[in-house]
Parts: sequence; structure tokens; C-alpha cells
Amino acid sequence: MRKIKIGFADFWEGFDVYDNFIVDALLANYDLDISSQPDYLFYSLFGNSHLEYSCIKIFFSGENISPDFSECDYAIGSDYIEFGNRYLRYPLYVTYKAFDNLEHRQFPSDEMLLDREFCSFVVSNSKYADPIREAFFFELSKYKTIASGGRLYNNVGGVVADKLDFISRYKFNIAFENSAYDGYTTEKIVEPFSVNTLPLYWGNPLVKRDFNENAFVDISSFSSIVDAASYVIELDKNDVLYLKALKAHCLTIENTYLKRKKELISFLSSIIGKDVAEAKILPQYGFSKFYSDKKLQTQHVLNKLIRVKNAFAKKKK
Repeated sequence: MRKIKIGFADFWEGFDVYDNFIVDALLANYDLDISSQPDYLFYSLFGNSHLEYSCIKIFFSGENISPDFSECDYAIGSDYIEFGNRYLRYPLYVTYKAFDNLEHRQFPSDEMLLDREFCSFVVSNSKYADPIREAFFFELSKYKTIASGGRLYNNVGGVVADKLDFISRYKFNIAFENSAYDGYTTEKIVEPFSVNTLPLYWGNPLVKRDFNENAFVDISSFSSIVDAASYVIELDKNDVLYLKALKAHCLTIENTYLKRKKELISFLSSIIGKDVAEAKILPQYGFSKFYSDKKLQTQHVLNKLIRVKNAFAKKKK
């Protein structure tokens, strides 16, 4: 089995470079060396250290940020775009282990499904979120109390330690993205599905391409949040309608874990299967080089300012 040197940069806090969806896909065909001097760098958007690398660069975005193909050779994201052989749509929710189990969900008895509290809400902040999320929370709260287990509007005695266990105790879960953006679907809808809770979803306008529209409540399909809340109340009062929606197969035929994983393996193999020089797409000269150098210079200046600021703050203490 061919051995390859890979590296990771600028991923989110807590990202495990040795155990993640990229490593899992690559291990199907390659022996891996996690290196600080990689031939293939996988990077995300939580920093700019990737600017220091000149190897083959593969960008991953799980957020509502589109790839900048002027600084990456290849990209993986949630956008519905085509860019030759340089891009794969692989939304964030696919990276969650819970997605693996959605094809064959197991349900307990109807009595257990119905004998639960009303609705849960687990959100930590609202700084960058569309106001509709909070507006819907307050509108639906007029009917019954919604258990808020995050830091925002917490009413359960503190932040819950196990989100999935928490939302499994409720019939519904408010599963709103922080914004509406074509293709952008995170774990928000997958988590309630995985614990047999009905998602009240808002976010990706194209979400029905990936998930069965009969298996969740699409808030954006209503003319107002008042109408959406009224429908949720109807489901709560009508056990037959609720169970029908809850037990509907949640994935579309085209959207399965094995299909998605095969697509990722194939995409990565199409890159790594080439000679390194051939796989490198970004121009090394011309304005592209000028563009990348200017970004790197700017980042060096920012890093210096941050070091000076931190040193001053430390001295002041």
C-alpha cells in the first residue's frame, strides 16, 4: 500500500488529526504519515497557517463559506458548484457518525415515542445567527415551554453534557442553521433524526435534495413563523400525524452514507493517484503568485501585531 504524507491546518478546536473523516477515507487505499511537511495539506477556515505551505492544498469548509480556488488546488464543501475535477460537495452533516445510521433507524414503541416532553432547543450563542431562530423559539414557546439546554436561554439548570441524550427526551427539536445558504446543511438536522426526534428545520433552501421532505418540518415552507408554529402544535396534538412524520424514511434515495463515502474516496484518489507535480494545479508564477504572496505578507504583519499586543498585555499584568 502506497504511503503518503498528509497534514492538517486551520481546522476547528478539538479536531483530531489522527481520527477524522478524511483519514478514514484515505485509509481505504493508503498508508498515512501525518507530517508537518506534507505533500498534501488539508486545511479549513479557522486560521491562515495554510498560507505557509506550498504543497498540494485541499480546502474543507463545513460552514457557509465558498472555496477560494485562487489559494487551494482542490476543495470540499457544501456548495452546489462545479469546478472541473477540483471540487466535491460533501456537506458537514456527512462527517458526523450519526449520519451512518440514518438508513436503518430503529424505533421503540409508539407509547415511548409519544410519552416524551414537547420540544428541545440547544444553542450556545446568537451573535452570528439569523434572528429567525430566536423568533421561532419565542413564538413556539407561547404554546408550551421549550427546554433550552444550551447557553442561550438555558432553563434546565445548566448546559447539557450530552446533546443527543437530551434531545432524545423530546418529541421535537428546533434544528435551525445559523443562516440560509444553498447547500449548507450541518449536523443540526442529523442529530434529531439519529435519536428519533422530529426536526423543526430551517436553513438550507435546497435541503429537500438530501432529506425526505415528509420526515421533518421545513419552517421555510410556511408563509410565517406563526403558521409554522401552528403546524407544529397540530402535530403535537395529533399522534397519528406525528408518528407518520417521525417514522418516514429521512434520506432521499440518492443520499446514503456509503454513496457519500465512496464519492469522497474516489475524489481523494483522483488527486493522490496522480504524480505530485501533475496534481499541483495552482500557478506558481504570474498574478496568482503575487496574490498569494501578498496574503502571506499581510498575515505575517498581523501575527507580529498579535505578538506585540500579547507581550504588552503580559507586561501590564
